[in-house]
Amino acid sequence: MHLNPYGEDAVNLAADLTNRPPESADDLADRCRAAGLALEHPVTARDLDRTRTALDAWEKVVDATEEGERAERVNAMLAAAAAYPRLTDHAGSGWHLHYRDDQQPLGALLFSLIAVGTALHLAGRGMHRLRRCDVTECTTVFADTSRTGRQRYCSQRCANRDAVRRHRANREASRASA
Repeated sequence: MHLNPYGEDAVNLAADLTNRPPESADDLADRCRAAGLALEHPVTARDLDRTRTALDAWEKVVDATEEGERAERVNAMLAAAAAYPRLTDHAGSGWHLHYRDDQQPLGALLFSLIAVGTALHLAGRGMHRLRRCDVTECTTVFADTSRTGRQRYCSQRCANRDAVRRHRANREASRASA
């Protein structure tokens, strides 16, 4: 996976893995490959556990209500990742940056990737650009990559559901006042 300047790929992968937690090491491997990661080693149950730890820490970043708290939580992830950037052409796909030591297992790689990608996303796009859907019964996490930075819903379906709910509430309020 080539990490873009805004961390979009990494935060979208983190959101996907958070919203639909991988059920097995094979599921994790398949989803990482689908996201564009070149896997250098077999994926193990230990990688799955480390990924769950990363996602738990990441959800705390998402749910932080203040910018300072959000930054503190991302910084804690970055410190725990203990990664440094390095150039690599590991898959013959061209030189690009990796934020990890060479030969790391997938769980450690994902922890670093999610931490750095989240930091880049928030610093580059805005500290408010990670959230949960505004529909009360929807707990889906998403990274706001919209041009305006005002995305409130995880999907068009939830946006429509909320619009219908508001319309019906307004109609009922009009009937009650009439």
